[in-house]
Amino acid sequence: MLAVGVLAQVAGTVFVSAPAFLIPLLHLERGVSLAEAGVLAAAPTLGLVTTLIAWGALADRIGERWVIAGGLALTSLAALGAVLAGGYVWLGIFLLLGGAASASTNAASGRVVVGWFPKHRRGLAMGIRQMSQPLGVTIAAVTIPGIASASGVGAALLVPLALTAVLAVACALVITDPPRAARAQDATAPANPYRASSFLWRIHAVSALLVLPQFLLSTFGLVWLVAELGWEPLPAGILVGVAQFIGAVGRIGVGVMSDRVGSRVRPLRWVAVSAAAVMLLLAAVDATHFAGAGVLFVIATSVTVADNGLAFTSVAEMAGTAWAGRALGAQNTGQFLTASIAAPLFGALIGLVGYPLTFVVAAAAPLAAIPLVPGADQEHDRL
Repeated sequence: MLAVGVLAQVAGTVFVSAPAFLIPLLHLERGVSLAEAGVLAAAPTLGLVTTLIAWGALADRIGERWVIAGGLALTSLAALGAVLAGGYVWLGIFLLLGGAASASTNAASGRVVVGWFPKHRRGLAMGIRQMSQPLGVTIAAVTIPGIASASGVGAALLVPLALTAVLAVACALVITDPPRAARAQDATAPANPYRASSFLWRIHAVSALLVLPQFLLSTFGLVWLVAELGWEPLPAGILVGVAQFIGAVGRIGVGVMSDRVGSRVRPLRWVAVSAAAVMLLLAAVDATHFAGAGVLFVIATSVTVADNGLAFTSVAEMAGTAWAGRALGAQNTGQFLTASIAAPLFGALIGLVGYPLTFVVAAAAPLAAIPLVPGADQEHDRL
């Protein structure tokens, strides 16, 4: 279940991430502005935020298997439409629809992992599951720029088309919904965890803030290396892929650490502090043209993706079995809504003030998140 859940999320992430790696082609060769390219890059994310809670509610009602498999099948159809699209308007529409369909994996695959693993192994398991996002970005980074440069946008989008189609079939055949015995024994409807305390609201807010530097680097990192530092697209894509892969492995380490210390929120606070620090260092490196920019980019990328598994696990544990799908949908909605707004805004900001000051602005988000991290973990007693 863990392996298929990871692969399903990887396939969805490749689709959502692919437009960001078309930016060098669109901006440097076809004259599309960074702000306009950012709109295309944000289209799948905007689609995600419109359906995440709905997919989560459907998973709460009918289970995870058909939500994930059906969503990936719809994503593959949207990818086919994007491959065949004539013009940027139709491309943006199909990217938007595909993002809306791919939200099924975000909302439901986490439920599969939480449902099949006990608490003392859940941080490790969710850390592995959360590898899927940086792994998906890695695959997109090492494939999309080169294919797009050689054969165009449509050819590059064959990568997410193939992955989502194959994983839709695999999920339909392999996934087994976790047991829900605790819910079946309830005589009354479970209490709304959002009314019990401010815990979930604070985790959602923290995650939305921490996603800003993460999506800045994943969306504009490649074009920063190419346009600002003078790298060739292929080695720049490889570096972005390496950074995302290291970040994926780092999520496992952070998950294991949370199991060891018996807390999700303490490591979450440490990640917020580290993210602010590395973004400020990245701004200094860019401004001074320090030779180690590539190394620091890898470190910054790894640090800024480390929080997702911690927050995701914390939300699921607090929400409980009956509310996990909706709560995880709300968690991702906040993150991706922020990301969809951030992509065009950061693109415009880079055009106005340059990369160093944009990195400084991004550092303010994790600084604001630090006091919002809850002081202690909370868990639903029946999960």
